[in-house]
Formats: sequence, structure tokens, C-alpha cells
Amino acid sequence: MAQTTTPDLSTNGSGKTTIADGVVSKLAGIAAREVPGVHALGAGAARLVGNIREAIGNKDLSQGVKVEVGETEVAADVTIVVDYPEELQKVAEAVRQSVSRAITELVGMKVAEVNVIVTDVFIPGEDDKDEAEESRVQ
Repeated sequence: MAQTTTPDLSTNGSGKTTIADGVVSKLAGIAAREVPGVHALGAGAARLVGNIREAIGNKDLSQGVKVEVGETEVAADVTIVVDYPEELQKVAEAVRQSVSRAITELVGMKVAEVNVIVTDVFIPGEDDKDEAEESRVQ
């Protein structure tokens, strides 16, 4: 796992702080999930694995987030599923702002870019419909 080292901002100026890339991914994932209209993070296979992990009580908060951490900057790719009928561009921009703010304020690094990939739209009741059709064929 890669790590980034930042100068210690304590008053005496000695020492250093090392932040693992996984921590940056997790903070970005939490920030993205807090945005209204975001149903889930990750593409199909990642969401399936995430649902299994969550069922056994081990939620992956960095699912759907990939970060590249440099010396002073962070670039992030965030894959989301948006709730219907939310405006995709508005939700994506809100995710971009939320992730940027979290990285800047909590990690203390500059944000080079935050790319948001919308892979699906969640329509309430769609999964229920599929289950109903399956139950007719028992």
C-alpha cells in the first residue's frame, strides 16, 4: 500500500506525518456517500462484492474510489450510482466538491482533480419487480 508523507504541522516543527493512500480513499468515499442523490459507489461487480462484505458486517468505505497521491497533490476517480430522478451533472458536481473539500480539509493536501464516473441510475422498486418475477416461476 502506498503512503504519502506530509510535514508535521505541530508547533515544534519536528517529525513527520505519514498518511496511507487507503485512508485518503476512505475519506473520499465517505465524502461522496454524504452527497444527496448518490445511491451507491462502485460499478456492478464492485457493488456486488461490497454488498456481500456489508452483509457480513465489513463495509468497504473506499469502494468505488481510486486515488493517486503525490508529494503535494491528490487525484481521485469516484464511480457512483445516482438515484432517479436526480440530475446527474448536479450530483456529480456535488460529489466533486465534497471529495475535494474532504481531501483539502482532512488530509491537508491540494486536489489536482476529481473525476466522477456515473455508471448507473437506481430506480426505486426496480429490484422488487425482478424478485416478483422470479417468485412466479418457483
